[in-house]
This record gives sequence, structure tokens and C-alpha cells, in this order.
Amino acid sequence: MLAPRYAYNGYGCSGGNVSPALRWSGAPEEARSYAVTVHDPDAPRTGGWWHWLVVDIPADVTRLRQGASSGRIPEGAVETRTSFGSPGYGGPCPPQGDAPHRYRFMVRALDTDKLGVSPDASPAEVLKRLRAHTLARARTTAKYSR
Repeated sequence: MLAPRYAYNGYGCSGGNVSPALRWSGAPEEARSYAVTVHDPDAPRTGGWWHWLVVDIPADVTRLRQGASSGRIPEGAVETRTSFGSPGYGGPCPPQGDAPHRYRFMVRALDTDKLGVSPDASPAEVLKRLRAHTLARARTTAKYSR
């Protein structure tokens, strides 16, 4: 279960909206960059809800510190628009009374240094490009309810 400090602060939620620390290893040697995404497939919306998309993470970076979305993402990385409508981390905020939602944290090793998207790119555009450049991926799932 995700702690309240990682939950959204808005839409009736009162979390800290702090992005969690993430660490990865074992990527293919040919990885030239990474991308990290957070998705809620249980959101009451077609296609779920995108909470965080970070691309162009340099290949020599293998972690994001807690709070990285607060102006501390690695140099050269780009946060793109989420389902909240703006770039940056937006924590969990499932509807009151719902069963716990799943939050899928995925890191992808990419075959390109730069994905070529702007911070205003939509999740659909980012995902289309990620699919075309993914060498390997790993996922962990956390839950949150209120």
C-alpha cells in the first residue's frame, strides 16, 4: 500500500503528492535512456489514469529520488502531461469507497537517447513512442485506497 504522502492533494484527496523513490537494475547493455510511467488501470475512465510519465532519463541514471518530480528529475529528463492535464507527478486519488486501486510503476529501457516529445505531449503520444523504442521493461504494482 502506498503511504498518504504519495497521494494526490486535490479532488478531495489530501496527500503530500510526493513522487516515491524508485530504483532499477539489469537493463540491456544497449539501453540509451529510460522512461518511468505510473498508471492506474482501475480508474473509472476508459484507458485508466496516467499519474506520471518521465522520459529521456539518461542511461547512467538508475534511480529517481523521493520527490524527484519537485524539480529534481535528472538533467535532460522530461516529465510529460498526465491525465491530470499537466506534466509532473500526480499521486493516487481513487474515488471514496472504491476498492483499492492498483498503481503500476513501470520502467522501460529505450533504444534512443531522446524520445522527441515535449512536456505538453499527451500520454497517448508518449506511449506510442515508448512502444516503438522499448528494449525491456519492468513493473511493480502498489495499491492505494481512501
